[in-house]
This record gives sequence, structure tokens and C-alpha cells, in this order.
Amino acid sequence: MVSCASDPAPDEQIRLTEQALTQARSAGASEQTEELAQAEKKLAAAMVAMKDKDYREARLQAEQAELDARLAEARVLSEKSQLEVAELNRRIARLREQLGAMQ
Repeated sequence: MVSCASDPAPDEQIRLTEQALTQARSAGASEQTEELAQAEKKLAAAMVAMKDKDYREARLQAEQAELDARLAEARVLSEKSQLEVAELNRRIARLREQLGAMQ
């Protein structure tokens, strides 16, 4: 418990984690996204550790939650990009068909 008491409260890390969760949700991640669900669970665990003044555990959980949230955001953005590329490929194929029909 002595080492826990010497660790400062990870207020800034909690703020960064909450910001990462907000960004992930804004990008389109939902509670059904595994990484976002994990991030929310870890942030909840960090908050419990904060109440218990176990700041080391709170920091670890919050850091992991931030990484999970950022991964959720990256996956959502990647999926959106893949869909956009597929749509562009469909349009290109359609244009090629139209050009072939003109010749």
C-alpha cells in the first residue's frame, strides 16, 4: 500500500482516456465494438481504483482503456476507408463498362 500512496492520482490519464472514448464513439465505434466495450470496462475499473486510492492500478487500467479506445477508433476508420475504396472500385468498373460500350 505504501507504493500505491506514493503514486500521484492519474487525473490527466483519466481525461485522456475519456477523450479517446469520445473520439472513438464520434468515429462510429459503438458498445458492440469489442475494443470499445473493453475500454469502457477498463475505464470503470480505473475509476474504482481511483476511489480506492490505488493510483498505480488506476493509471494502468486507464492507459489500457485509452489504447483500446484508440484501437476501436482505428478499426472503425479502417472499415470506413475499405468501404469507400470498394465503392470507388465499383464506380471505376462501371465507367470502364460504359467506355467499352461506346467503342
